[in-house]
Amino acid sequence: MSIMKLARRREDKALGLLARAAALTTFATLFFIIVYILVKGLPDLKPSLFEVNYNTTNVSLFPALITTLMTVVLALSIAVPLGVATAIYLVEYARRGSPHVRLVRVMTETLASIPSIVYGLFGAIFFTVWLGWGISLLAGSATLAIMILPLIIRTTEEGLKAVPDSYREGAFGLGAGRLRTVFRIVLPSAAPAILSGVILSVGRIVGETAALIYTAGTMAQIPTTPLRSGRTLAIHMYALSSESLYTGQAYATAVVLLAVVIGINALSSLVAKKLSAGNDNQVDKPKPSARRVVGSG
Repeated sequence: MSIMKLARRREDKALGLLARAAALTTFATLFFIIVYILVKGLPDLKPSLFEVNYNTTNVSLFPALITTLMTVVLALSIAVPLGVATAIYLVEYARRGSPHVRLVRVMTETLASIPSIVYGLFGAIFFTVWLGWGISLLAGSATLAIMILPLIIRTTEEGLKAVPDSYREGAFGLGAGRLRTVFRIVLPSAAPAILSGVILSVGRIVGETAALIYTAGTMAQIPTTPLRSGRTLAIHMYALSSESLYTGQAYATAVVLLAVVIGINALSSLVAKKLSAGNDNQVDKPKPSARRVVGSG
């Protein structure tokens, strides 16, 4: 027994060392990338890069910054309602283990593994040509919405599954219907998981280039309408680096893109923490919460 215990302890120590080494390697790699981008980009981060109008002299990234924010809002406005509604149906309404639920999950996982260039070609054919939207911000946002839809569905589905069945049973026992239970009890409890999926989706949106080149275009201007073309920060950085004349400005754009991603993630994490704290308070006080469920419209 002592030899077996000693062997187990050695295995535990070895696994612990491997886990620490992997974590240290990951942290060091991310730290090196961030520091490298800052060192290369900060010297060229000048006020001329934030002028409203783009030209070959200032190569302003401001139009690309506004276009990126518009693309994020449009894509999430399309994908989040569809993804959350699909996950609600799969978890709350569909019979568990049914063939069509398994089919939807297989299709969702398949869509998540398709390369982005395939989405770009589909968007170029379907949205820009068949629907007649042309190369526009709306076509690019719709293509990105399809790309991030599997991620939002899966994260929302896992968040809904993590909600204890006792919450649902308690609401049903107090006379609440299924729809009211879902929107007043289940969804607020799963909100942090849903926001995690949104955060990952934002990261994919702001870093996408292949799909947007074929659908949203590369026009360096602020789109006045969703049917106008525009370039995001990632496409702007790609265009500058491919010309080999504005390498410093491309690194400066990477710094701004990094700051945008960190800012969005920090804001989403703050909202998720507040939602988690609110859910904990509701769990600590079940009786007032139950009264609200029964008496709410």
